[in-house]
Amino acid sequence: MKSLIIGGAGFVGAYLIRHLRDEKGREVYVTKMPHEEISEDGAKVYDLNILDKDAICTLLSEVQPDEIFHLAAQSSVAVSWKNPALTVDVNVKGGVNVLDAVRDTCPKARVLLIGSGEEYGHVKNEEMPIREENAVRPGNIYAATKVCQNLLGAIYAEAYQMDVMMVRAFNHIGPNQIPQFVVADFCKQVADIEAGRQEPVMKVGNLSARRDFTDVRDVVRAYGMIIEKGSAGETYNVGSGHAIAIQEILDKILAESKAEISVEKDPNKFRPVDVPVIEADTTKLREATGWKPQIPLTQTIKETVEYWRSK
Repeated sequence: MKSLIIGGAGFVGAYLIRHLRDEKGREVYVTKMPHEEISEDGAKVYDLNILDKDAICTLLSEVQPDEIFHLAAQSSVAVSWKNPALTVDVNVKGGVNVLDAVRDTCPKARVLLIGSGEEYGHVKNEEMPIREENAVRPGNIYAATKVCQNLLGAIYAEAYQMDVMMVRAFNHIGPNQIPQFVVADFCKQVADIEAGRQEPVMKVGNLSARRDFTDVRDVVRAYGMIIEKGSAGETYNVGSGHAIAIQEILDKILAESKAEISVEKDPNKFRPVDVPVIEADTTKLREATGWKPQIPLTQTIKETVEYWRSK
């Protein structure tokens, strides 16, 4: 069976390549932007810009994949505030280009569109944990574009009888994540302080926000199970099902440190709008696929700190 990962040069892509190659035994094809690199073996790599629909059609005609994981995105909330137009182009126009190209060239392929728990936005207390049927009230530009992609995926599934499924992935973490994201940022700062590259002060943003964190290896396992067992037009939450305060994450990371570290709030690390609590209800995913997370948070944090020490 042929698996195509669109946008595989990022954090999740490398883990998904390994999962499909080693655990699923798939023939793996993966795309990247020309300036990006993919170091994983066992996958055929193509350059692709998803804003070029003709290029997507050419690639799909050549590969004829059985399943497609659409990971390509502008995935940083911070960047979305600074560059809204780029975020809309990549996440909405790029997503439509992928769906249209699949419809034109390989309409039988199963497609998984990767969305975000950020789509739910400002969730009311009585709505926790968040179910897929919950109202979406996106609180930032990145989330708004992912809501749009989700709606379009459901429409394509119904209108064109395409096998399109959507996920809303909550915060996923692990070794090799870039420090634009909070856990990687804190772990890198610990490693930098231990190595003498940074004064012994941890710069932090909003520590009261509570988020649902899952190891990236559990996340890609969920993606593989959804594309196999999920239903067309449906959305599935992927998360741990448990929200934890950023303060508690910080405490766990500081407990791994070999240095004495003080904590200082940095205004640059605060978002213009921040949602207080995000927590997933993963009942629908578990009932459809049997998935459940396997890697504990303490293990993920320990391995992420070690990763940054090795760098």
